[in-house]
Amino acid sequence: MKKRVVITGMGVVSPIGTGLETFWENVKKGKCGISPIESFDTTDYSVKLAGEVKDFNPVDYMEKKEAKRQDRYSQFAVVASDLAVKDSGLDIENVDSNRFGVIVGSAVGGIHTIEKEHEKLLTKGPNRVSTFFIPMMLSNIASGLVAIKYKAKAVNFSTVTACATGANAIGESFRKIQNGECDVMITGGAEAAITPCSIAGFTALTTLSTTTDANRASIPFDKERSGFVMGEGAGILVLEDYDHAVNRGAKIYAEVVGYGATCDAYHMTSPDPNSEGASKSMENAIKDADIEPQDIGYINAHGTSTLYNDKFETQAIKKIFSDYAKEVPISSTKSMTGHLLGAAGAVEAIVCAKALEDSYIPATINHKVSDPDLGLNFVPNVGINKEIGYALSNAFGFGGHNATLVIKRYIKNS
Repeated sequence: MKKRVVITGMGVVSPIGTGLETFWENVKKGKCGISPIESFDTTDYSVKLAGEVKDFNPVDYMEKKEAKRQDRYSQFAVVASDLAVKDSGLDIENVDSNRFGVIVGSAVGGIHTIEKEHEKLLTKGPNRVSTFFIPMMLSNIASGLVAIKYKAKAVNFSTVTACATGANAIGESFRKIQNGECDVMITGGAEAAITPCSIAGFTALTTLSTTTDANRASIPFDKERSGFVMGEGAGILVLEDYDHAVNRGAKIYAEVVGYGATCDAYHMTSPDPNSEGASKSMENAIKDADIEPQDIGYINAHGTSTLYNDKFETQAIKKIFSDYAKEVPISSTKSMTGHLLGAAGAVEAIVCAKALEDSYIPATINHKVSDPDLGLNFVPNVGINKEIGYALSNAFGFGGHNATLVIKRYIKNS
């Protein structure tokens, strides 16, 4: 018999706030976290805006020595994990370490460290490259650091599926508990890719918005959308076996009940124009949850603000939801945070869990010009107070990776 899987802790580091309470309040307020890039000089760049995490000082959360040995993305992951574990109320000493796992992913990994150490190599020579260069740049090291911190000795790996990374991490963690392999999982994604080389690379792909108007940059499903806005941060969840959580008297936010994962097998960067992979991912997740499409009360869309993603994701939603597609509320919180790449799916799963708990559907902010080719309910500018039973979250990535999660409202003793 498959185990029930519940969410008992959540931690966020994001452009609109660090900590679950601050983050969620700013989601409800429709705060825009997009602003001019401050972390490097953009004089020679056509891209000027990003969703940076402002005023983040790792030594507020960890020893200075520890912080110096971690890339920025790992710092985000470790801090968000600490917030999630504290939020969960877990007594680590009373958790069976051999049934306690970690799956934390990152699409890009330690690119801050790579660029810094490469510059050092060119200007000062190979003997000046840091002893910690290799462990700091690895995209799996955040997952390892979290496991070390909490003595989690069960499964540990890092999903690396571009912008589907965080959702895949949660889905794979869900399976580990559902299948009885683990009692507790720390899972999610972290990213810190607002760097000169990364921004230049995504600019070369013509995927980033070049507007200088922060309120018209990340505008998912808007007819005037022109590219996504890079964001950074981390979203971490504590998932638990239902009985394990109940026996220790844990607060339960929501249940993870469905997971779908597919591949377009179509193109390196473009989504499949037939939307087969994306629609199948949603179909599989809904089937896994043992519900019907009409049971979904809210969709947190991948919604990147690129021409093709928003068009093809809308097409996929119409395929799966048929006439109900026009009724179901759909929003993209990337309109607030920008696109957190490997952390996006995890942060957005947290949005879904809070939407279920708080009976509140977030808006797609800064929506001004409706696109008649899309024509769905994208919850423009103002959120909705509404009790919902199930939320669906999409995450799609370069390479054709698709991941979908279905999260259920938790009703005590149900």
